[in-house]
Order: sequence, then structure tokens, then C-alpha cells
Amino acid sequence: MRQIVLDTETTGLEWRSGDRVIEIGCVELVNRKLTGRHYHVYINPERDSDPGAIEVHGITNEFLADKPKFRDVAAEFEDFVRGGELIIHNANFDVGFLDNELTLINRPRLGGICAGVIDTLKMAKELNPGKRATLDALCERFDVDNARRTLHGALLDAELLAEVYLAMTRGQESLIIGLDEAPTAAMTEEHAASLADRPPLTVLRASEDELAEHAAVLADIAKATKGGCLWLPSETPAAAD
Repeated sequence: MRQIVLDTETTGLEWRSGDRVIEIGCVELVNRKLTGRHYHVYINPERDSDPGAIEVHGITNEFLADKPKFRDVAAEFEDFVRGGELIIHNANFDVGFLDNELTLINRPRLGGICAGVIDTLKMAKELNPGKRATLDALCERFDVDNARRTLHGALLDAELLAEVYLAMTRGQESLIIGLDEAPTAAMTEEHAASLADRPPLTVLRASEDELAEHAAVLADIAKATKGGCLWLPSETPAAAD
């Protein structure tokens, strides 16, 4: 299974009001392992970021002025995520922004490119109702080191989210771990050797006195339950005259 952990930074909170994507960060998981492949780009949004947004991510308008526009990087972004299952924290936010960017240049939306979306925010709230589910809170809960996260950044947040997601879903993996691994010759020989070294089992049979005492206990139970003792065979009803 190929999964893409994705995060974005934007000029503001609402794409419907004209806010745009300014940074995309993705890391790749294959069969629940980080491959080392990633995709990261800064984007000129062709508008200024809100002051409040700059306080969150620290990406200034001046820094973005010479960066490529989304239309210039759309093809390489699509190539990286195509066919993968997206893992996103608060997926509605990022998917809404990216679908808007793709629609503005007449490209297929994410639903037509990717295999699906997992929202880790929703997952965290279902696993721990009533508890904080921010990325920082989840890093703390699952012992993921987020000391580098002084500001939001798409690539760093995607890397942290990948570790959080693997920790959140590790129980599912443990249920099937090893089932697809055939035993090696060394494992088989080791198992045979351990059986050969094992002492024979000692069988202790009940004495006549113990059997008689056991029968007496069962009889007492049958009497107290009016014949309802489960450990005694039921009596066959007498045939009618």
C-alpha cells in the first residue's frame, strides 16, 4: 500500500474567500514504512498572506515573490500523489484548498487522482473523545519529538504526522504481524530442537478415593438443582406404558 502524508500552508483560512496555497509538503509511506521520498514546494499565491497566517507559519510575502505559481508545479505534484492514499490532519481544510487550486487551472480534483483520504483529526477524536487532537497534542500523546516545530511548516508537519499516524495505527499492524512470513529453515530446526529438549509430560490420574469424592460432589449439585447438573449425563425419560 502506498500512502502520502500531506500538509499545506495557506494565505488564510478560507479558500472560498480567495485564500491560496503557499506551501505543500508530502512524505511517502509504502507498506507502513517511510521510504525517504518526499515532495516539497513553496508557491507564489499571487496575493498577500493575512498577517495572522504569517504569524502561524512565518512565510512572508517577500519570500514567496519569486516562487513558482501553482500552475507551474501542478503536474509534478499530481505525479507524486497519484494513486496513493492521502493521510491529512483536518483533511477538509487541505483538500478544499488543493481542489480549489486544481479547479482554477482546469485540472482533475484530488478525488480523481488519489485512492482516498484518511483524516487523522477525525481518527484521533474517535480514538480519544474529549481529548485535544491538535498535531502538537498527538505528538505529546504518542511520544513523537516535535521540538523543531516552533512554527508550522508543511514538510515538517507531514513528517511529524507520519510518525503520529504510524503510532496511532500500530495496534492494527500488530494483529497481523508475521502472518505473511513463512518459517525459515533455521526457525524450523530451532523449534524441533526445543521440542526434543522438552521433558515428557507427567500424567497424574485420579485415585479411587478422589473419583468417589468427585462423584459425591456432582450428586450434591444434581440434588440441589433438581437434576440440573451440567457435568452429569441427563437421564433418558422412561418409555410410556
